[in-house]
Amino acid sequence: MADGMDAPVSGDAVNGRRKLPFFNRSSASRPITRRRAATVHTHRGIRSFLYLIAWIFLVLVVIGQVANKPVLRDTYFLYLDLSNVIPVSVPNAVLINSIARTIGLHDFYKVGLWNFCEGYNGEGITYCSKPVALYAFNPVKIIVNELLAGASVGLPTDIKKPLDLARLASHWMFGLFIAAAVLNFVMIFASPFAVSSRPPQTIKAWAAAYSASNGTHVGLSSQPPHRRRTFILLRSLPFLILSFFTALVTIVASAVATVMFIIFANVFANADPSLNIKAHVGKQMFAFMWVASAFSFFAFIYQFGACCASCCGGHKARKQLKSQGINLREKPSFNDSSDISPNRTGQNGTSDAARID
Repeated sequence: MADGMDAPVSGDAVNGRRKLPFFNRSSASRPITRRRAATVHTHRGIRSFLYLIAWIFLVLVVIGQVANKPVLRDTYFLYLDLSNVIPVSVPNAVLINSIARTIGLHDFYKVGLWNFCEGYNGEGITYCSKPVALYAFNPVKIIVNELLAGASVGLPTDIKKPLDLARLASHWMFGLFIAAAVLNFVMIFASPFAVSSRPPQTIKAWAAAYSASNGTHVGLSSQPPHRRRTFILLRSLPFLILSFFTALVTIVASAVATVMFIIFANVFANADPSLNIKAHVGKQMFAFMWVASAFSFFAFIYQFGACCASCCGGHKARKQLKSQGINLREKPSFNDSSDISPNRTGQNGTSDAARID
């Protein structure tokens, strides 16, 4: 130095290393031009949760009455009570409380999707038939097969036509419920792909960040929002159609089952009073299938709202960017963002701006 004094030397300098100042990258200097990760995870989680709940209840519907297990034994479409039925061949009504077992009938019959179960009051279920695909409940055939020789029961004469319709409806109901369970299961894992961190409506945040950078692209994300038309046609709309089809299959299956078994119950309830046959639909089964339908429908509404947001969101921001001379179809160059201006043109005569791909 000029005064002959040596400057103090730090330990790093002595070791041949030069100590450089430490800079912290401030997150506040980088504008948010896309959805936060927490928001994306929330949207995806809601979709999967709705389909998960729908699938769980559909599984309970499908396996109802398959075995004499808790919950399953109380999950049935139709309950037939024949404990006090009066056969035509036995005119003595004093024996009404024991006549069912005497002629070989069980006290009750419960109908599921794959089979039926039977049993006695006080003992519970004693037998469940083997599960069969496309199962159709036929009470006449079951009762006739279980009657002892010489015994007969005067079943409703107008039950043949409902049985023919029930057979056809049962086949459709079986296929629809299986399809609904499969579709809702697939949508648990597929529906999150309908959510993006760069949906078209985030162009509003991107435009605000662009304005804040004075057209220099400083701090902007290298991945701008998706182009609205591409995003809707290739992602949002296909998932909307798939979610609609899933909800439709689930609701139609529930509606077919509801109508069919209510008709069944009414046929027996409105039969000859001397038969004393009671029938009612299973409240637990009906609750399960309509809860599944509701959650599948809510998932469709959620996807419909997201599709509308993608289609209609960000119009004002797009117009603002276009008014500034920004071509939304051109991909920006982020190699040297300080030299980029909104009016800079490339060799092809187009401006360097964000391409919403």
